[in-house]
Amino acid sequence: MAGLHRIVLGVARFMALLGGVILTALILITCISIVGRAVNSGLHSDLVMGIAPGLAKWLIDDVGVGAIRGSYELVEAGMAFCIFAFLPFCQVTMGHASVDVFTNMLSRNVNRVLDFLIALLFAVALVTIALQLYEGMLRKMPNGFGAAQTSLLLEFPIWWAYAASLFGAVLAAITSVYVAIVRLFELLSGRVIVPNAVGADH
Repeated sequence: MAGLHRIVLGVARFMALLGGVILTALILITCISIVGRAVNSGLHSDLVMGIAPGLAKWLIDDVGVGAIRGSYELVEAGMAFCIFAFLPFCQVTMGHASVDVFTNMLSRNVNRVLDFLIALLFAVALVTIALQLYEGMLRKMPNGFGAAQTSLLLEFPIWWAYAASLFGAVLAAITSVYVAIVRLFELLSGRVIVPNAVGADH
């Protein structure tokens, strides 16, 4: 069990790091796009056009200073992946926020039952989400009735975003099923196999 847990934790940690890299890239895209839009507006102002119209025109037309084309589409697609990329690590480390005002007064055995039920509900929810994402991806892919749906500005196939999210969702579902099985073993054996190490308690 310890070896399997190390593998699951390692994959979950890798996904969280990948999600962090993608999230950082999305933040940079958003910031650059906002700054570009602001500079573009400034270059179009009467003041700049009156002082240096040639420079302003060159920066706008040739350099392309302005908002990043399709930045909203990139952020929309990327954020969905990031959410699912963070879920496996949060699930395997029990990093979800928990309110323990009432449960701290209950016995250890009752808390183990609650831990198992919560893990089971998470597993059911995440497996359901993964299945629904798969169905949604299939509807966005090309079929006999026409071409694949594409985004408005960048015109990339919508199913690419679904596929990226589905990858994270499947790993989150597998992790949640693993955690539910671990909690069941803990309940039946009375031993702590995977401690609630980093949960945010309130």
